Amino acid sequence: MQTSLIWARNREGQTATAMPRRSGRLQKRSENAQGQRGKVTKQSNRKKILPLSKLQCEKNQQVLVGVAKPCVVMETVEKGAGIGCGAVLTSTDSLVQPSPLPHLGWGSPEDVWVKMVCREKNYRHSKSFMQKHPTIQPRMRSILLDWLIEVSEAYTLHRQTFYLAQDYFDRFMLTQNNIEKSMLQLIGITCLFIAAKMEEACPPKLSQMAYVTAGTYYEDEILQMELIILKALHWNLCPETAVSWLKLYFQMVSMKTNSDLLEPQFPQEVYLQMTRLLDLCVLNINSLDFEYRVLAASVLSHFIRQETVEKVSGLSKDNIQLCVNWMANFVESVNRFGKATLRDFSRIKKEDRHNVQTHTDYMTMLEYASLKEASSQLPTPPNSTEKTCTH
Repeated sequence: MQTSLIWARNREGQTATAMPRRSGRLQKRSENAQGQRGKVTKQSNRKKILPLSKLQCEKNQQVLVGVAKPCVVMETVEKGAGIGCGAVLTSTDSLVQPSPLPHLGWGSPEDVWVKMVCREKNYRHSKSFMQKHPTIQPRMRSILLDWLIEVSEAYTLHRQTFYLAQDYFDRFMLTQNNIEKSMLQLIGITCLFIAAKMEEACPPKLSQMAYVTAGTYYEDEILQMELIILKALHWNLCPETAVSWLKLYFQMVSMKTNSDLLEPQFPQEVYLQMTRLLDLCVLNINSLDFEYRVLAASVLSHFIRQETVEKVSGLSKDNIQLCVNWMANFVESVNRFGKATLRDFSRIKKEDRHNVQTHTDYMTMLEYASLKEASSQLPTPPNSTEKTCTH
C-alpha cells in the first residue's frame, strides 16, 4: 500500500502526517523561533535572489476540512514509470546503435554506451504530468526553472546540478496528483538542494536554500520535502542529463588523436552558446517530448555538420529531425539576443568557469520563441491577386 502524506498548515508551521519526528535540534529551533517566523537567516553578500512572487501569492494552505481533492504527496512512484537497468537492449531499438565512444583505457566503450542508453530509458520523463495537476500551467514550470537557474548562478553551482534538479522535479511531478502551485517553490528548491549534494564538492547549506525563498519556507520543511522526493524517486538520482549528453558529444567532436576522453578539449566559448540554447529549450514544457540525448544532439546540429552529429551521438537523422525542427524558433530567439560571454567567478578556476550555470533573460527569450511558434502556425493570407472577386 502506498503511503500518502497530506500536507497541512497549522499555527506553528507546516507539518506532515506520517513523517518522522523532527530532531531535537529542529524542535529547539522551532520553539525559539516563535514570534520570529518573519525573520530569515543572515543575508550573504551574494547576488540578490528575488522570491517566486509570480508563483506564490500566499502561504501554502493545502488541506482544509471538507476539501474534496486535497494536495496529496505520495512517496512511491507510479507503476511502469521506468525499466530496470538490467533490461536487455536489442538492436531493433531506435536508440541502440554501435558505440560511438572512442577507446577507453578504463573500460569497454560498448559496455559504457549500453549502460548510458539504458539509464536514459530508465529515468523517464513526460509532459503528461501536467494533466495530473489542474491548477498548474506550463508557464509556471518555466518560471520555476528560470528561478532555479538564477539561484544556481548566485551560489556558483555547476550546470549539471541545475539539470539534475530539473530532472528530479519533472520525474517527481509525474508521480504526484493535484499538487497546488503554491507548493512548486518548495519542491523546486528541494530538488536543487538534493542535486547540489549529489554534484557539488561544497554544496550550499540548508539555511542558504531556505534563505532564497525569502522566508516562504523553512529548513524543516525542506528536509521533510527532501525525504518525500527521495522516496518518490526510489532514490534514483543519477540520470544522464541533457547537458551531460551535450558535453560528451562536443568532447568527442573536439578530441585529438590518442587523447583522453575525460580531458576537456572543446572551446569554452562555443560550449557556452550551446548550453544557453539548451537552457532555453528545457524551460519549455514541450522539451519533455524528447529524450535528453536527442535534445542534446539537436542542439549540436545547429552548430556543426549533421554527419558529425550522427557519428558522435549514434542517432540517425530521422531520430533527431523532429527535435531539430522544433528547436528552430529557440535558435532564432537566442541569436536575436546576441552571444553569451564567459564570466569570471571568485573561487572558480578559469578552466572550469564554463561549467558554472549562468542566468540571463530566459523568460523574454522564451516569450519571443513562443510568439514565433504561434505566428508560424497561423494560416498565411492569400495574395491580393489570388483573392476571388465576389462582385
